[in-house]
Amino acid sequence: MVVAVVNDLMFTSKIRSAATQLGVTVTFARSRDAALAAIRDQRPSLVILDLNDSAADPLGLVAAVRRDSAIQDTPTVGFVSHVQAELVDAARAAGIGDVMARSAFTQRLPELLERGR
Repeated sequence: MVVAVVNDLMFTSKIRSAATQLGVTVTFARSRDAALAAIRDQRPSLVILDLNDSAADPLGLVAAVRRDSAIQDTPTVGFVSHVQAELVDAARAAGIGDVMARSAFTQRLPELLERGR
């Protein structure tokens, strides 16, 4: 089980397509509150975060996850535009386990989704 906090239609489609091919269940959460609820309810093996989606507040979400002892060890991966070094540093400081450029995320998507089995 994977929770994806992604509102970008292109990435949503890529994730959904790859997950279907691999037989991995993905729940898409469009907001911080919806994502936090899904993480608490479903205890996913991975949370995928679009770090450029300010509406979903990915850094605030990860901070909330890390403060909750029941879910604080939930693995996370975030993707971001490769030119946003400050955001990459902030994501790592917030506790996002794996931070990568959008292109690397796309290339590694099948491998990442395998964690959701």
